[in-house]
Formats: sequence, structure tokens, C-alpha cells
Amino acid sequence: MAEKSKYLKGQLLLDSGELQGSFFQHTVLIICEHDVNGAFGLILNRTTGNKAGEMIVADLPDTIRQQPLFVGGPVQPAALSFLHADSFIPDATVLPNLSLGHSLDTLMEIGESFSEAKKVKLFAGYAGWSAGQLENEMKRKSWLTHPASVELIFNTPPEKLWQAVLQIKGGWQNRILSQSPDDLSWN
Repeated sequence: MAEKSKYLKGQLLLDSGELQGSFFQHTVLIICEHDVNGAFGLILNRTTGNKAGEMIVADLPDTIRQQPLFVGGPVQPAALSFLHADSFIPDATVLPNLSLGHSLDTLMEIGESFSEAKKVKLFAGYAGWSAGQLENEMKRKSWLTHPASVELIFNTPPEKLWQAVLQIKGGWQNRILSQSPDDLSWN
């Protein structure tokens, strides 16, 4: 029997309800990198309210310029990251057919290429954990995990992603959690 990896690369992290009042309340993150040195993730369900072309000073292809820009996390808010999915990416870095990128040149190439299956999601900033930090947060039950998929990342409306993944996970605790208000005093 295969041993379950202690690393969470390719998993979604969801606020377990323990992050009330924090930057990560009701967030869903994709863990893009995780090893003995720490972890790197991007928040999938928090938009900046701006299009990429309004925030990135470059002559971007129209397909990229019109993309919404997401808040990837609180670390280095001016740093650009992006997730890129296509029908076949042989050297995908996060999941099959899903890669993480940071290079403006690569983003330009993706924007200028033609593929009906191409999907891109852009982020300002990221979430980062030092060695052992994410593992400690998992022990404190701050996060729930769920397998990531290209469909969840790109096809679920961001404002409904946290609730949708909790519903998919099932169980009465997750159903109740998915219906909790942003401020528990509203209850």
C-alpha cells in the first residue's frame, strides 16, 4: 500500500472555521510547492477587483489583460504568480496539466499562444510558510484539505469556492460550516 505523503502539494487548503477574523478567513488555497523547507500557495477565491491590465505595467496580450487579478496572499503583494492549465502540459509543476509561473515572458507567451483549452489565473502576492509552519497549523486543525482539480480552480465562481468545496467534502459539519456567515455575531 502506498504511503500518504506528508506534503500537501496539489491539495486545496480550506479555512476550517478556526481562522475567524484572520486574513485567511473563508479562503481556499492551492498548495503549489511543499517540502521540508516550507510551502508556497495561492488564494483562489479573493479577487482584487481589478483586471490584470489595470495593474501590470506591460504590453500584455488582450487575453491576459482582461483576466481578473487575484490576491494570492499577504506575502510580497507586488509579486506576480500565475496558474496555467491546458489540455496537455508535459512538464506541469502543480498537478497534471496545471503549472505555476512567475515570469512575465512566459505569461506573454501563454497569452499569445492559441489553445481552446488554455486557462490562466493571475495573482498578486502569495501565501508562504517556513519549514514546519504549515504542519503545525494542520496539527492545530486550522485547515481542511481537499484534492485540487483544474475544474475546481477555473470553473467554480471564486466567491462560491469555499462553500462549494465544503459541500463536495460532505458531512454535516462541513455543510454547517459552509453556511456560516463571515461574522459569527450575525448568527
